[in-house]
Amino acid sequence: MLVRTTALRSRQPAILAGLAGLFLLSSCGFLLGSDDPQAEHTSQETLPNAAQVDAAQDCLLVLWDRQPNPNREFDRAHDEVEGGAISCATGTTPSEFAATLAEIRAAAASNDRAALVRKLNIPLLYIDSDGERHEVPHAALIEEGFDDVFSPKMLRLMQELELEDMTVVPDQGAFFELGSIWLVASEEGGRPRLVTVNRQALDESIAAAREAASAQDEPPAH
Repeated sequence: MLVRTTALRSRQPAILAGLAGLFLLSSCGFLLGSDDPQAEHTSQETLPNAAQVDAAQDCLLVLWDRQPNPNREFDRAHDEVEGGAISCATGTTPSEFAATLAEIRAAAASNDRAALVRKLNIPLLYIDSDGERHEVPHAALIEEGFDDVFSPKMLRLMQELELEDMTVVPDQGAFFELGSIWLVASEEGGRPRLVTVNRQALDESIAAAREAASAQDEPPAH
């Protein structure tokens, strides 16, 4: 039986209206002493990106020190997604997320309930189609709640999860499809787990996709 709660867990992130750049660092110190207005303009455009890259590399270095066999090449190539650097925003590396997503895809495709439950943070926060929040314990998922939480639509979404489609929010984790699912790593450099399944957000995402497709099919106005 699902247990309803009126408050989000402290780890439950809100869907943000806009995601600011992860590192908006001032470049003023680099511009002191420059007499060339064009050089100053160029510096203002390029330095924030350079600072972001440097900061992300620093985050990766810290996380690699916590991993026995870090996948450095993969992590460097895949650290940037919507919202910023995975390593800085989530406290773990892209390769750890990629491994979790691969396991979720496989479990969802085969409807392997036990394998999918192993990818969850228990109790799981489930938001139903009416926006009601439920703390779902392990027993409920195994005995009777699985089909409610992991509907056919949710399982189809999980079979299509790809790292490059992920959005990160600093200190909150990573999400897909308007927050339909959220993943969080509980320890630095560790494997993330699925902490929230949001049926309401999934329905809204599907409706938005259909509306966008319908708009594309409409003939241009004359």
